[in-house]
Amino acid sequence: MRATLIAVGRAKPGPARDLFLEYAQRLSPPLALVEVEEKRPLPAAQLKAREAELLLAAVPKGGTIVLLDERGRDFASPAFAERIGQWRDQGVADLAFLIGGADGHGDVARARADLMLSLGKQTWPHMLVRALVAEQLYRAQTILAGHPYHRE
Repeated sequence: MRATLIAVGRAKPGPARDLFLEYAQRLSPPLALVEVEEKRPLPAAQLKAREAELLLAAVPKGGTIVLLDERGRDFASPAFAERIGQWRDQGVADLAFLIGGADGHGDVARARADLMLSLGKQTWPHMLVRALVAEQLYRAQTILAGHPYHRE
């Protein structure tokens, strides 16, 4: 099963990007990154709608969409791994993790999501969210493989 992280904005070189790459490359197959960006200065509502279009256009055909959102479901790592394992066992070929822009996700993206996922009630910088998602995917992969990386 392939995983792609699709995010609004471009990552600049630095520690958050390095941390993302560290975990993205540990995954097998490696976590792909697609960055989208609307450069026109649009009002917030129009910008969210446009970013939703860009994010959804980058989802692999038939991909299962996991939308990162503060109002989403909060999983413990073993439960998240179990959900990933269920998708794998159901034959899901592509998982797409969507990270919206500063104003959040547009309604179209929310409506298309197979799962809305929260990383907790705190607000995280979007560049750090990339690293958190990559690490949790790696952790899920190790849990499913019975590897001792995750300890309870």
